[in-house]
Amino acid sequence: MLGLRHASSCRRAALAALLALALSACAQSEVAVSPFSEPTRADASALGKEPELLVVTTRKPVGPRQPFFGSDRGSLTFAEARLAPPADGISGRVSSAVSGDWAVLGLDSQTSADAGRAFAQAATGRDVLLYVHGYNETFESAARSAGQLSHSLEFQGRTAIFSWPSGGKLFDYAYDRESALWSRDGFVKALQALVANPTVGRIHIVAHSMGTFLTLEGLRDSADVYSRIGSVVLASPDIDIDAFEQTVGKLGPLARRMTLIIDPGDRALAISARIAGGVARAGAADRSRLEALGVRVADPSGRGWSMLRHDLFLSDSEVTQVVRRAMDRGKGA
Repeated sequence: MLGLRHASSCRRAALAALLALALSACAQSEVAVSPFSEPTRADASALGKEPELLVVTTRKPVGPRQPFFGSDRGSLTFAEARLAPPADGISGRVSSAVSGDWAVLGLDSQTSADAGRAFAQAATGRDVLLYVHGYNETFESAARSAGQLSHSLEFQGRTAIFSWPSGGKLFDYAYDRESALWSRDGFVKALQALVANPTVGRIHIVAHSMGTFLTLEGLRDSADVYSRIGSVVLASPDIDIDAFEQTVGKLGPLARRMTLIIDPGDRALAISARIAGGVARAGAADRSRLEALGVRVADPSGRGWSMLRHDLFLSDSEVTQVVRRAMDRGKGA
């Protein structure tokens, strides 16, 4: 009996290691946008013209220099991050995709005093794109992805990131999941602050992988913000399909403004499902089962260059446009 328990423990440990290695692509090999999906003009997005990213985070600040925010949990903090946009031209964009594309130069206006209100004031008079990152992300890697996504979408409002305290390490999957859940209250405060500012326009949320778990947990009991949300895009959601159905069933009309980007061939989610005892993840579930919930579903099977197929919303231009079309629909919601 002891030998059987030991063997079972070893199998779980091996699966956990495989999951960590697979999902590490969220912040490593698949983080850069394909150089051919970037706009040809540096000023195509508002972020290209004014490269300042709004940051609301539950990470503990570590100082005025890199890495700016660490993996420890802290009080809700607002800051503005100065970004370096990608280089112009095909050769510059190829180089920037290899090196990580956008870069974080520094932080301005950092405050933990009434951070939600400071965040909302910075977004005054504009639509907001709020990006929620996934597992194994540092603050900087997540900020780069937010910049890449906003620029590829040619978004004309204010771009923001909700950065929760991911450990940023291969074997921190359990810590990351607990940190994502712990950050739910901070996420809700940030959304409620935006809604409390009557001049803020539509709020578009794009969440990836484990960030979708945090996003749905936050939205589930926040019906007071639904009227101002234009669209919710969940890319490769790493959520138990049964739990996903239960949560979406509580969102009412907001579910009709939700778009899922799924892929049955997502290798990272396949390993996550094995860890969970064989329960499918929403990001690799049967399309008809998801559509029965009233959400829109995009399945990019067969597209993209990605080995793990876990970051196609960033790495494939056609999949990125799924996000853009969802946001366009949400403008009149």
